[in-house]
Amino acid sequence: MDLSLCIVTYQVKDYLRGCLESLLKYPPERLYEVIVADNRSTDGTIEMLQREYPFVHIIQSDGNEGYAKPMNRALRLAQGRYVVQLNPDTQIFEGTFDKLMNFMDANPQVGICTPKVLNRDGTLQKQCRRSEARPWDTIAYFSGLSRFFPRSRLFGGYLQSFYDEDQIHPVQAVSGSCMVIRREVIEQIGYLDESFFAYQEDTDYCMRARKAGWQIYYVPTAQIIHYGGKGGSRQHPYRATYYWHRSYYLYYRKHLAQDYFFIFNWLYYLAMAAKLGVALIATFVRRDKYVGTKKP
Repeated sequence: MDLSLCIVTYQVKDYLRGCLESLLKYPPERLYEVIVADNRSTDGTIEMLQREYPFVHIIQSDGNEGYAKPMNRALRLAQGRYVVQLNPDTQIFEGTFDKLMNFMDANPQVGICTPKVLNRDGTLQKQCRRSEARPWDTIAYFSGLSRFFPRSRLFGGYLQSFYDEDQIHPVQAVSGSCMVIRREVIEQIGYLDESFFAYQEDTDYCMRARKAGWQIYYVPTAQIIHYGGKGGSRQHPYRATYYWHRSYYLYYRKHLAQDYFFIFNWLYYLAMAAKLGVALIATFVRRDKYVGTKKP
């Protein structure tokens, strides 16, 4: 088996159908499998898969278990030399996974890569390539400095915006919307950290891979569309807002806090709590409930 496509779903039947249809329209040239781990959706997802896509391996959770836990079930079942974490609200283009596998074959030091992820309007979804989210990068991002100075390495670090979006380049982290992982990486560092209910598990995994000596690359010769925020975050926006902030706190404590003086860390934790409060208020007053940056 060359490629395993692993998808976690929750209440996104129509988007999942669109994703699978695009895959059938532009299938990889190599042998592949599709594994869907569903969080007990009530929108007919399982029935649709059984009726329309009998080739899909289905794993069903007892309830909504977030992202990391069901994805790990799919990853453990996967047989491919390359394993893909793929969001259900994505659309595949011709040659997407063949280009990514060819790149990985030619660069054995690369353990993880991602394609150029596009918004529905064809623009770059900037969150697909990221830094390891150190404090200055996140402050520059959330304060808006990165928008004013996107080509600056000082201010544009979080979204790596100083790189040409059409050039292949190394990055520190990529989005789990489409993350291609070499089998040897999983064998070396294991699976996703399930303390992350949802969010930041991708950054955590990339950090662990880099610490183990693997390189991570952004490969824009391959592309997908990611609609964004169509699953659990749309169904439970307040819960999703809480888990986004909780996950960053856990990630920071796990990987970064030891590099900073404890007084700075406590001030940073207070800033995280304040941002969570602002985000919850913003979610309450916003008519369109979503978590993260709105996708054009």
